[in-house]
Amino acid sequence: MESGFYSYSARGLQGKEIGMDSYKGKVVLVVNTASRCGLTPQLEGLEALYRKYKEDGLVILGFPCNQFMRQEPGDENSIAQGCVVNYGVTFPMFSKIKVNGKEAHPLYKYLRNELKGSMGSLVKWNFTKFLVDRNGKPVKRFSPVMTPEKMESCIRELLKAEERKQVKIETGRETHSGSARK
Repeated sequence: MESGFYSYSARGLQGKEIGMDSYKGKVVLVVNTASRCGLTPQLEGLEALYRKYKEDGLVILGFPCNQFMRQEPGDENSIAQGCVVNYGVTFPMFSKIKVNGKEAHPLYKYLRNELKGSMGSLVKWNFTKFLVDRNGKPVKRFSPVMTPEKMESCIRELLKAEERKQVKIETGRETHSGSARK
């Protein structure tokens, strides 16, 4: 049985259960979102990152959460409408979850435990982000105020590092500083 990131699943906004194993081989950015938060404009930057790097293997997963000042009060339909209409979001969005406490979604319990933040394992606020590599290993946690633009270099480097590993595996050649050697 699969363990770690790929062993979890969550319900998408359309009601279908989606396994994280469907994102195997992708670099995944998991973010808890809210439509009435001062940080909500980050959705636009997240969408820009997704469009720019999705062909390179990036996927962003949005998890609406109402735990912080009740800033995501809507149902799945209003969440979907708000994300699409206001910010043009095309990356996968999931049903509303809890990220802290006894009722926290198991995926978030796992991510919080793997990558602690300034408040230990707790998620501090909306738009806390977790970066997961192509092997399902959580590698970086970003604070809510870290904008998508400021995360881009880290994401790009992870995509490139993973790409170099893939080239090495596929070609059977050694790599040095990203270039193939015979």
